[in-house]
Amino acid sequence: MLKLVEKFKYTVIVPIVIILIGAIAFGVNGGFEQDVDFAGGMTMYVDMGAEVDLDELSKFVESNTPENVNPIVQKSDGNQVIIKTLPVDTEIRDALQTAILTQYELEDTAILQVDNVSATVGDELKRQAFMATVIAAILMLLYIAIRFEFRTGFAAVVCLLHDILIMLTVYAVFRIPVNSNFIAAILTIVGYSINNTIVVFDRIRENYAKNKRAAFADIVNQSVKQTLTRSINTTITTLLPVIMLFIFGVTSIRQFTIPLMVGLLAGTYSSVLLAGPLWAFMKNAQANRKKKKLQHGR
Repeated sequence: MLKLVEKFKYTVIVPIVIILIGAIAFGVNGGFEQDVDFAGGMTMYVDMGAEVDLDELSKFVESNTPENVNPIVQKSDGNQVIIKTLPVDTEIRDALQTAILTQYELEDTAILQVDNVSATVGDELKRQAFMATVIAAILMLLYIAIRFEFRTGFAAVVCLLHDILIMLTVYAVFRIPVNSNFIAAILTIVGYSINNTIVVFDRIRENYAKNKRAAFADIVNQSVKQTLTRSINTTITTLLPVIMLFIFGVTSIRQFTIPLMVGLLAGTYSSVLLAGPLWAFMKNAQANRKKKKLQHGR
């Protein structure tokens, strides 16, 4: 039988180390790399008409913008590219458009769209992303606490926090720009992970109802073993299309799929190796406190 509850102190070390690495990277890099969505700035969509060298285009854009706007050039659908910068004046934006049209001999219609996002809008998006995650966590805590017990709800939220922190580590270490895709990735992983966790909790409750005299740790180990194949298969089938998106997708899609893949693996890790053992740990801790109270009462 798997001894996951007994090895809980070892399985929890791995995510702690990874999260510490993320915290160090966050501090060294001065925070996350914020995309235009959050930091504010300009996004320009250009149809280049033919395949272009992104490195060459990036150097050209850099030479036609001030040093402090940090231009980013990404490939989009077909021959389209996306140029992102920090907030710039109208004169600089118009000069950049003219330079690109002249250099690559394009018509005015090649400039498909230009969006400007203020820092205020970016702050509002960050606030909404934070609130969406917090509200989702609270609602899940209430649902699981009602369906099982409060300890299971607390264990589930701790596991969700683990998944989110692992994803944030990826963003911090690999300097992936934080944008609106970040919100989608976080909420996707929260939903996926909680589904896996509830399956494990359900099996633990069923097995415990059948044999309440057995040690709860043994019930957890047995239940995780019974759901292990299902958890692995679910993760694999979910990962496959995400991997395909990473291989065949454009830059913006790849930036979304990398943390998503890591989040899926983190969600499986927490559901299998952390959720059940954490529930058992809290249940045993409560039982030990009751024993001590009884002993002191005598």
